[in-house]
Amino acid sequence: MTKTIRLPLDFGLLRAANPARTIGWICFLMLAADPAWAQDVDRGALTMPYLLRRQAYQRTNSAGLTAFHDFAFKDGLPASGITFTNRVVDEAGKDWIPTHYDHGNGVAVADVDGDGILDLYFTTQLGENQLWRGLGRGKYENITGRAGVGMKDAVSTAASFVDIDNTGRPDLFVTTIRHGNHLFENLGGGQFREITRESGLDYSGHSFATVFFDFDNDGLVDVFLCNVGVFTTEAKGRGGFYKAFPDAFHGHVHPERTEHSILYKNLGHHRFKDVTKDMNLTYDGWSGEATAVDFNGDGYPDLYVANMQGKNHYFENQKGKGFVDRTADHFPKTPWGAMQAKFFDFDNDGRMDLYVVDMHSDMNEAQIRLAGNFNPRIEKSKSEAWCTKQYDESFLQGSSNNIFGNAFYVNLGGGKFAERSDALGVETYWPWGISVADFNADGFGDLFVTGGMGFPFRYGINSLLLNQEGKRFHDAEFLLGVEPRPSGEIEIDYFTLDCSGADKDHRLAQGKTGKVPFKGTVSTRSSVALDVDDDGDLDLVTLEWNYRPQILLSTLSDKKAIHYAKINLVGTKSNRQGLGALVTVHAGGKTYTQYADGKSGYLAQSVLPLYFGLGDAARIDRIEVRWPSGIRQSFVEGLESNRLLTLREKAD
Repeated sequence: MTKTIRLPLDFGLLRAANPARTIGWICFLMLAADPAWAQDVDRGALTMPYLLRRQAYQRTNSAGLTAFHDFAFKDGLPASGITFTNRVVDEAGKDWIPTHYDHGNGVAVADVDGDGILDLYFTTQLGENQLWRGLGRGKYENITGRAGVGMKDAVSTAASFVDIDNTGRPDLFVTTIRHGNHLFENLGGGQFREITRESGLDYSGHSFATVFFDFDNDGLVDVFLCNVGVFTTEAKGRGGFYKAFPDAFHGHVHPERTEHSILYKNLGHHRFKDVTKDMNLTYDGWSGEATAVDFNGDGYPDLYVANMQGKNHYFENQKGKGFVDRTADHFPKTPWGAMQAKFFDFDNDGRMDLYVVDMHSDMNEAQIRLAGNFNPRIEKSKSEAWCTKQYDESFLQGSSNNIFGNAFYVNLGGGKFAERSDALGVETYWPWGISVADFNADGFGDLFVTGGMGFPFRYGINSLLLNQEGKRFHDAEFLLGVEPRPSGEIEIDYFTLDCSGADKDHRLAQGKTGKVPFKGTVSTRSSVALDVDDDGDLDLVTLEWNYRPQILLSTLSDKKAIHYAKINLVGTKSNRQGLGALVTVHAGGKTYTQYADGKSGYLAQSVLPLYFGLGDAARIDRIEVRWPSGIRQSFVEGLESNRLLTLREKAD
């Protein structure tokens, strides 16, 4: 039977006691008020009817969507051979408390062995990270052991494939929470060796994502390391993770818990140097992600840093000599609880626009209470009215400069941006990260936004927003079969308690005996868009929280003839991958622009070919590349569509 949940709690008293700690504690108190809740509620029975209603509503109201959407995503995991499962520390599972541990892990993609097929690297908190070699047509084999990149029980967070030494082979950098960051040199043939100690990248702290970019255009990729902040104590839990402070999400108001992010300069020969202070990039926000782009067109990449507990910051590069905070000049209001930011040209006007997703503003008391109604209106609305009433300025620290929800900054040129997230339809609920990809190959970048929380929260959807010719985005996850999930899964066995043994004193074990499984909803953290099955359209690979991944295979190429270009950049004077290059494709009288930043999703930086959908254009007229070195190059020969093009930087 489905059980109705009522909460005999005084939320006003809870706010008065400590307004900051109410983030996330509502669900903890739901468990305390009714410990059987976590086991006995059939979330599938509660959620599936709602999802089906949303699906019907989205289909009924899709008449205004002219962007091609007569295709779907199907479940490709069973045929892939991938058996990886993400496992979480106890404080994100059976001993759940609100802490940054639940912010997830990254999946990264690159051709690690040079066979022309993309491979996948999955990270986990407990257990082993795994490298899966692509065999073609959506098949994979586990090569973790011989590759030497497993990192067992390292509480990993993000993974980055990047060529640090210009050998043409993608190296691997993995961040962790207090288990040290790790750099692996690619030796070729799918084998790596760890070179962390000699590299100078062996920092150990609360590290999340990295941005690899050549900030001084010397031909070697540098790295900006995002450190969240000190949210753990010295006590250890099962598997060796460090237990969190009870008020982890109050950490930003404690100056002593600041953990500065770090800028490392690549010195060559596998050596990096901390140049944070030298480059005037000392930053104390609680940041899990950042993105780089040459915003002002001077040829040097600038840096936008997302802050999950306060104002974001935009740092303008002073031609490789330092950085200056220019946030107020260009982004006077930024999301308060941002998880990821991504620059891309959504309207094909040649200017980079900026999309920022905000998770933490959705994690407030009023939102959680109303979210139980599965109300789409709430999920597509901002949270300012609730957040500013619930939290005072000692916690928000400057709310007049914040947006409480996602933001989309349209680049108007001349250094001016206009925030138009609501008009463009890009507000989502519980968002973690962004993969920008042209899923229908019409020449306009679409958005896949990972979402959801997992135990002990209700189910939250992933969002797929189709770009309507640069005019707005349309919700299409239910039209395209992303939701409800092709696998049909909503809830899973999240953990098991030994109620007669080691866990007998656990709050959820009361009144139970033996080993009892407890369920929780599935949710997604990281994602990458790539052509998994080599059919020319873009598929999705997700890293699920405390579960196995999703492989979502697109049927686009089965539904229509598509035109596209995949582009690999090879720098000579510039860094080998061409990170920081601006690529412009001219086809069929239209122009498409991408900035090669290597970012493929939340907590990942990866070696991928750039993918340009060409709409109805069957041929490419011209491709222009502005390399990081400053060299400008035009390619006009051998530009056949529907294949991989390799563009090599010319000599001076």
